[in-house]
Amino acid sequence: MTSQEPDPDRLKALEERLSQLKAAQDDEKPHQEEHYSMAQHAWRMVIELVAGLGIGFVIGWGLDAVFGTKPILLVVFTLLGFAAGVKVMIRSAREIQEQNMAAQTGSEVERE
Repeated sequence: MTSQEPDPDRLKALEERLSQLKAAQDDEKPHQEEHYSMAQHAWRMVIELVAGLGIGFVIGWGLDAVFGTKPILLVVFTLLGFAAGVKVMIRSAREIQEQNMAAQTGSEVERE
């Protein structure tokens, strides 16, 4: 055998090591995806709360300008916007919890 020809046994061993390393990396990907998914859910809930506050503030400010009742409607609609934002956040949290429970139940069925 010349020095320029590859050794088939070494190539097989290298391919096996590479496939094992790729399999190990594939096992780590769902954890990373889960982490980003949870961060996306958290940002979604924060945005829902801030949007509720903002919309309530703008509606209250606009109605105060129209009716001349300066801070009263602003405060009332800001509080209503906050309550609406919290309600939407709770609904999102329930939705996420149901998805996680369905995923756990599905993975338990696959194990059996």
